[in-house]
Amino acid sequence: MTYLKLLLWPFSLIYGSIMALRNSFYDKGVMHSKQFTLPVIAVGNLTVGGTGKTPHVEYLLRLLHEYKTATLSRGYKRKTRGFILAGSKDSAATLGDEPYQYYTDFPHVTVAVCEDRVKGIENLLELQPELEVVVLDDAMQHRPVQPSLNLLISDYYRPFYHDLVMPAGLLREPKSGARRADAVIMSKCPPDLSNSEKKAILQKIRKYTRAQTPVFYTSYTYGTPVSLGRRQAPGKEIVLLTGIANAKPLVEYLQGAGYTIKQHLEYPDHYAYTSEDLLKLQQLVKGNENISILTTRKDAVKLVTEELRSILYQLPVFYIPIEVRFLDEVEQFDRLILQHVQERSARKV
Repeated sequence: MTYLKLLLWPFSLIYGSIMALRNSFYDKGVMHSKQFTLPVIAVGNLTVGGTGKTPHVEYLLRLLHEYKTATLSRGYKRKTRGFILAGSKDSAATLGDEPYQYYTDFPHVTVAVCEDRVKGIENLLELQPELEVVVLDDAMQHRPVQPSLNLLISDYYRPFYHDLVMPAGLLREPKSGARRADAVIMSKCPPDLSNSEKKAILQKIRKYTRAQTPVFYTSYTYGTPVSLGRRQAPGKEIVLLTGIANAKPLVEYLQGAGYTIKQHLEYPDHYAYTSEDLLKLQQLVKGNENISILTTRKDAVKLVTEELRSILYQLPVFYIPIEVRFLDEVEQFDRLILQHVQERSARKV
């Protein structure tokens, strides 16, 4: 433990105790948690920052394509408040970058945002009583809703079992919160993760979960770059533009795929880009036709705004699609989700 963490440790004990007490109140029914009749699948984590929730939510939305599905998020860093049902006039500014990404990429899914998830689900059901399943994005600590299935995502590079509670670490609550998980997904794993390492990870996770909680391992697969600006094939010399919590897996993929990263403009997670940022990019690639700009899908939805399009379309900007790939037991995971939805739906009837 570093000297700074030692200094912060007493504050972590206080914060962790408060969160543990809060959890115990919900577990014992002292504080009320509402359960809905339809399936409500929560995707969340114990850690501040990106653990890969968004690609896993997208995996679920693809898996549940035969159901009338809605996704509900808080809408982090949006410029609005309250319940909003996503529509054609919305943007990353009104919904938040991740919900707007869902709205853009999954036209068959109902997308909504609301800080109060209970109110959000109630409004969704009032507006669309035919809904069959709701996927909650980033709702592990939102205890007023009792999900019917709780999926905990943990980053391979920052596993929750090696972390400390804030402010000494990045945990939002004590590690014991993992007992609420119905399944744990270790995300961003190396594609060649060995069976021995999987077993070691499993043993560490099982210290905090229920005995039979299944653990899955996923990695990312990256698709062909998609053009946002000038229509041309991307070159291998790039400027990388990211506003995500952890760009390390993407950087490693690009380097392994033969890209040369001339410069990495790394902004904070959920960063809202400005015209000044794009003008900076324009200067970086000016006079060099061999350089392309690569970014993520999450960043791309914040670049295609009315304010930025006039500059964006002059630049060789591409985003790289990301999808989740299960290293093994994908059939078991799919069956877990689909059987749960089927059983809950039958119970609702």
